[in-house]
Amino acid sequence: MKVQLWGTRGSLASPGPDTVRYGGNTSSVSVEGREGTVLALDAGTGIRCLGQKLVGEVTKVHILLTHLHMDHLQGLPFFAPLRRAGVEVHIWGPASTTLSLASRLQRYLSPPLFPVSVRELPSELHFHELPGETVEIGEFRVTAQLVIHPNPTIGYRIREGDRTLTYLPDHEPALGLPQYPPPKDWLSGYAIAAGADLLIHDSQYTPQEYGDRVGFGHSSLQQALQFANLTNVRRMIPFHHDPSHSDDAIDHLTEQALNEVPAAFKLIPGKEGTVVQLGA
Repeated sequence: MKVQLWGTRGSLASPGPDTVRYGGNTSSVSVEGREGTVLALDAGTGIRCLGQKLVGEVTKVHILLTHLHMDHLQGLPFFAPLRRAGVEVHIWGPASTTLSLASRLQRYLSPPLFPVSVRELPSELHFHELPGETVEIGEFRVTAQLVIHPNPTIGYRIREGDRTLTYLPDHEPALGLPQYPPPKDWLSGYAIAAGADLLIHDSQYTPQEYGDRVGFGHSSLQQALQFANLTNVRRMIPFHHDPSHSDDAIDHLTEQALNEVPAAFKLIPGKEGTVVQLGA
């Protein structure tokens, strides 16, 4: 399983000289299996570069959306495979009690927010609503679970053979808890993260920032490290960096957080372009 980060920023794209090392694109991660199946996790602005790479390489791709906030959707209409006839694109995302996934995405992919409607895209589009039972996507077994974040939001556990990736880019497991971390049975996201070979987890805030933004749906890096320790993951990537945090600020925050919460796992910096290979 090959995992590559195409966008690691949260809330708002923030390109510039102070963000070149960690990147300014919003959430997008690709997962490629041994048999060639490609998953795109979220469709932030980083998915544009992924799409350019995939043109001519694939005839089928799966986009797994965690939720429908703009920073996780803005790159979707610029994803090149959507504009290629003969390419099969499957979009998976959270179910709603009001509108279908296709109807909710149509609100963004249509005038006046975007000049081209979903109906005008030449690719062969399929929509699938989650969570539900574990689904098979090519060589992957994918489990989706609702997690704590405003509006319907899901996290993913993706397994290929004996290797597992957990993707929780927007997650606030500490919300409403008098003490964090709580027992495992009360921890949002625990079931899909436990024992993962790689955890990609929300780490947007400093502890001080989190105190002013409780309920916004995000975690401090210290909380993310505690979550990773409790779930006993092997590796963890801090993700969804705040748009106001420069590269130097993220370096400092990481050093400070590791001094406060020693990691029982390998920490991999959440930098755009990073590639992690799980398994031989």
